[in-house]
Amino acid sequence: MFCWVKSFTVLTLFAAIFTPLAGDDAVAGESPPLTVVELFTSQGCSSCPPADTYLGDLAKSGEGENVLALSYHVDYWDNLGWKDPYSSADNSNRQRAYAHHMDLRYVYTPQMVVQGALQATGSDRRTVASQIKEARKLPRIYVELVRNGNDLQIALADTGNAMKADVYMVVFDNEHVTKVKKGENRGKTITNRNVVRALKHIGTWQGEAVSISSPLDESGDACAVIVQSRTSGAILGAASVALN
Repeated sequence: MFCWVKSFTVLTLFAAIFTPLAGDDAVAGESPPLTVVELFTSQGCSSCPPADTYLGDLAKSGEGENVLALSYHVDYWDNLGWKDPYSSADNSNRQRAYAHHMDLRYVYTPQMVVQGALQATGSDRRTVASQIKEARKLPRIYVELVRNGNDLQIALADTGNAMKADVYMVVFDNEHVTKVKKGENRGKTITNRNVVRALKHIGTWQGEAVSISSPLDESGDACAVIVQSRTSGAILGAASVALN
């Protein structure tokens, strides 16, 4: 399921857009930027638990590895025996947007998308690990987050290049443990980590220095800000902050 043609295109696009920057050294003196791994999953899918476990492993090791692991529960399994309590149409739509950018004919679970540019079956640890390593070579912007009371201040630097990008706030819970009573996973207890509860579009970015202020949604345990190319779907930068 790994699309080499698409990944080559994205790598080339990044090189053209971010010529002044250089991978993890893009911002001198700052921590290396996050590599975002997004799992599209469902508690109603019998093939998903191994991918859920892998996503959990990535979430646990994420701080040391500078990986932001997120679990998006899709809703198109909800009428097939078990309604996933964390599913949403927004998550399914995000996956469909990736399918469009990557020229995939369909969506599926479990699917992992790495830095918005590469994708593989979510339980395929070897391929995903290789993609994470490849994604670290992609130049990225630094996303600065400062919590100010009930607001979050987001600062993006000027890259000197014009681009079209969207800025999203992703609110997520650290962990949920569910005993599935129906469907393909009936009788299983599933642990999901970094479960996305809300995905909000909070602004746009065109490559210039900009500051965005957004109210914090404190319904989750943490939130991330993701800057994503509107043209390719590739993630240009990300940062996260704990809420509780």
